[in-house]
Amino acid sequence: MDGRGRSRSRSPEARDDRKSRRSRSRERYPRRPRSRSRDSPSRSRRRRRSRSRSEDRKRRRHDRSRSRSAERSHRRRRDRSRSRSRDPPARGPRPRDDKPAEASAADKPSDEKSKKIGMGVGAYIPPAKLKMMQDRIEDKGSEQYQRLTWEALKKSINGLINKVNVANIAQIAREVFAENLVRGRGLLARALMKAQAASPSFTHVYAALLAIINSKLPQVGELVLRRLVLQFRRSFRRNDKTLCLSSARFVAHLVNQNVAHEIIVLEVLTLLLERATNDSVEVAIALLKEVGAKLTDVCPRGMHGIFERLRAILNEADLEKRVQYMIEVMFAVRKDKFKDHPDVIGELNLVEEEDQTTHMIELEDAGDQETLLDVFKADPDYLQNEERYKAIKDEIVGSSDDEDSDDDDDSSDNEGEDGEGGAAASGEGPGKLDIHDMTDTNVVAFRRTIYLTIQSSLTFEECAHKLMKLEVKPGMEMPLCTMVLECCAISRTYEKFYGQLAERLCMLKKEFQGSFAQLFKEQYEVIHRLETKKLRNVARMFSWTLYKDACPWNILECIHLNEDETTSSSRIFVKILFQELAEYMGLPKLNKRLKDPFLAPYFEGLMPRDNPKYTRFCINFFTSIGCGGLTDDLREHLKNAPKEIMARRMQAAAEAARQDSSSESSSDSSDDETSSSGSDSSSSDSDSD
Repeated sequence: MDGRGRSRSRSPEARDDRKSRRSRSRERYPRRPRSRSRDSPSRSRRRRRSRSRSEDRKRRRHDRSRSRSAERSHRRRRDRSRSRSRDPPARGPRPRDDKPAEASAADKPSDEKSKKIGMGVGAYIPPAKLKMMQDRIEDKGSEQYQRLTWEALKKSINGLINKVNVANIAQIAREVFAENLVRGRGLLARALMKAQAASPSFTHVYAALLAIINSKLPQVGELVLRRLVLQFRRSFRRNDKTLCLSSARFVAHLVNQNVAHEIIVLEVLTLLLERATNDSVEVAIALLKEVGAKLTDVCPRGMHGIFERLRAILNEADLEKRVQYMIEVMFAVRKDKFKDHPDVIGELNLVEEEDQTTHMIELEDAGDQETLLDVFKADPDYLQNEERYKAIKDEIVGSSDDEDSDDDDDSSDNEGEDGEGGAAASGEGPGKLDIHDMTDTNVVAFRRTIYLTIQSSLTFEECAHKLMKLEVKPGMEMPLCTMVLECCAISRTYEKFYGQLAERLCMLKKEFQGSFAQLFKEQYEVIHRLETKKLRNVARMFSWTLYKDACPWNILECIHLNEDETTSSSRIFVKILFQELAEYMGLPKLNKRLKDPFLAPYFEGLMPRDNPKYTRFCINFFTSIGCGGLTDDLREHLKNAPKEIMARRMQAAAEAARQDSSSESSSDSSDDETSSSGSDSSSSDSDSD
């Protein structure tokens, strides 16, 4: 309808006519293509922003709805559980009113118990608070007390394992034995394996500590070895190169320490080289570097077979160039006889072979790793087992109570002797006898204290400080110095610790200086009784004290360097002494010290000049040990010796002639006197007639 209310009906001809007009107008006036305006990029950016905002709104609405629905469902579950706890049971007779009260009263202690137990698990508890919690528990055999001691045992073992190193391994071993290793052997095994995986460079230290423990408790060493073998098998199947390498390295050092038999390493090497890959060959070479020196000594045929397999792999040339170069380096290491890769260093060779227990475990039959030992389990015989381990610990490291009682007895004996001596001196108690202890009990206890102090000290400053705090009585300086010298002598290799300790003691008190000087003379007199190792350690310690002027140089007065007064041991001692002095001071300074005019009288036996035979021997000796520069004066003296000898002979002959002439003149004068006296007597006789 139009605006006037009349209908507008168009015929088909009119519609066709209109279409034709439109088409003609389009042909006459065609539409221009839309040109992109300059603001079209901004419009597209705005569209993108609006879309992202709308998507963010939808996402937020969805998250809010999900959180609300989750909160509603949580409320429903909570209300349901509350209603169930409030409602009576649907079936069965209704319980009496006193029963729930009794049950709740009985449940309260268990809740408190579970809370206390939960405080010791997972969360850190200060040691003082943990000790207080243990003291509060009256029943020492209860599960709660056992759980607290289990947590304390775990923390103590982890702390000791993390502190161990080459210097303090002996002290750490004693502290580890103080813990209950029978109960906590699973914790110890796990702590060792975890620490070794985290610090592979300390593998030899952990292996040495385990060797010490295995010599006394073999079941601990067997457990660790079994777990290591199972861990290696598991990591090998999973292609875990890092864990496989750390496990193999730990097993290799256990073989070096004689804890494990060498068959396990040969099986591992055979498995790694059977189907050679880059990673397996790399692990095998790392393992060979650690255990090659040991296998060369105990199983040369097996070592030859392993290297033949490596040669075949190298000839196949299927591996990377890097791995092939590693194999070539391994052959060079074998040619040098593993000079840079010793099996056990001297500081960690702490267990004798006859005291060690070697475990024979094969790769395919390793057994069970006993993981239940790592978790807490209540022991019904807890107190009895603790007493048993205490007896084992006292047998291994000695009882501290016995030492304390010995010290107390010694002090009481000393006090008793002082009291009796005072009474005798004052004249009181005329019937009492003076008792003198001839067993040297005090000296033995003092030496034991010094030994424990030296072994428990990390540095020489700490040791000297502890020894000075002992308040050494007058006359006990010599036992202290002797103990320091003996500790140095029995060491497997020389430790600079003892030389520095002797230097510090001499600097602190003059009495120690005199004691060490006397010890030098005594040791030189009995040097033929010492082994080569002890002789070397003693010589190096005294060379350090001479270099630092802690001991006076006049102690060399006792050395007479000639063929008649020396033995092979004394010559070795002098050789090591002067080689160390030359290394510390240098030949020019040492030569200057030996030419000191004040000290020259003390070196007459060391540098003899009275006999050409002795002088020639001294020159040859110092030249052979690489200190020929000290004998320049002796060489000049030996050149001029014939002239001096002739001059001395002529002087002696002249003196002899002079003495003869004087004796002849004296005889003539005596003859004259006798003749004159005879004539006087005859004249007197005639006068009397």
